[in-house]
Amino acid sequence: MEDETGQRIVPEAIRRTSRPAEHHAGNRYGNRPTMKDVAARAGVGLKTVSRVVNGEPGVTPDTERRVQEAIDALGFRRNDSARVLRKGRTASIGLVLEDLSDPFYGPLSRAVEEVARAHGTLLFNGSSAEDPEREQELALALCARRVDGLVVIPAGDDHRYLEPEIKAGVATVFVDRPAGRIDADVVLSDNYGGARDGVAHLIAHGHRRIGFIGDMPGIHTAEERLRGYRAAMEDAGIPVEDAWMSLGVTDPERVRRAAEEMLRGPAPVTAIFAGNNRVTVTVIRVLAGQTRQVALVGFDDIELADLLQPGVTVVAQDAAALGRTAAERLFRQLDGSLVTPERVELPTRLITRGSGELPPAD
Repeated sequence: MEDETGQRIVPEAIRRTSRPAEHHAGNRYGNRPTMKDVAARAGVGLKTVSRVVNGEPGVTPDTERRVQEAIDALGFRRNDSARVLRKGRTASIGLVLEDLSDPFYGPLSRAVEEVARAHGTLLFNGSSAEDPEREQELALALCARRVDGLVVIPAGDDHRYLEPEIKAGVATVFVDRPAGRIDADVVLSDNYGGARDGVAHLIAHGHRRIGFIGDMPGIHTAEERLRGYRAAMEDAGIPVEDAWMSLGVTDPERVRRAAEEMLRGPAPVTAIFAGNNRVTVTVIRVLAGQTRQVALVGFDDIELADLLQPGVTVVAQDAAALGRTAAERLFRQLDGSLVTPERVELPTRLITRGSGELPPAD
């Protein structure tokens, strides 16, 4: 818009919003105010600011008011990191998970956090993405930030890289899978016994051709669940065919192919034991497209398992108990009441909902 002289007219509202933002002199993101800044603004010494910040006596009400006004104006916050470092502890622990997006790790992580909170400690966590190098990088990065302890769900099978950190006083507990090549506390589920019970349940309902679809070979939980499957079949005197077993990545495409191959041919499997929650979800989708009735038992409970038709029978772990037990052991290490590393194994439980009780279709 222009006036009669041809000059552009800028509305007042635009003039107001287009003014450059005002900043305090020298203010930059990442440059937080210090006690020295507070002291300068309040016109007092550093020791006086320290006394006010830490609630110590020896400051007059008027001086305390001026210091507090300076703190509020500057947005100053006490540096607890420096404070706890002087005491030899950072009041923080690290949690290294396989995959933060996996529903199994939600309750586990929350349980670790609740125990940490009860001890006045912060929790930092990250995902290894089942990559041993990334696990090591993440664990050592947390140690470099001086965490007091680590809870690790291992991706690798060699944890000697943590030996210097443990010797230096970093409390360490492994959970869900044992450590590799070092002696350390570990909290596990009874993967072998749970899988054995789940497969025996299918056998008890008349199944003889039972498929097993699990996670990657070499992963402790996958190997133990496969061992439990084999044991249940052997107990029943049922020979296991190679075509009935498939271990590999748990992405839906690989699991779908494995399930479809087991369900084809003149003598397809009549039941499937799914080695973890991600496998179970994909197998449910495959079975939804089948005209023939196929029984299913999964290891790990899944959301809405009781609302499907039929409900999904599962071998359930207590993920929260795993996390809680591991965290409690970590803090017992930190207070000096745990010296010798131990292996703790928590029980699983079979939850029958219908899918594992279906009889063979032929």
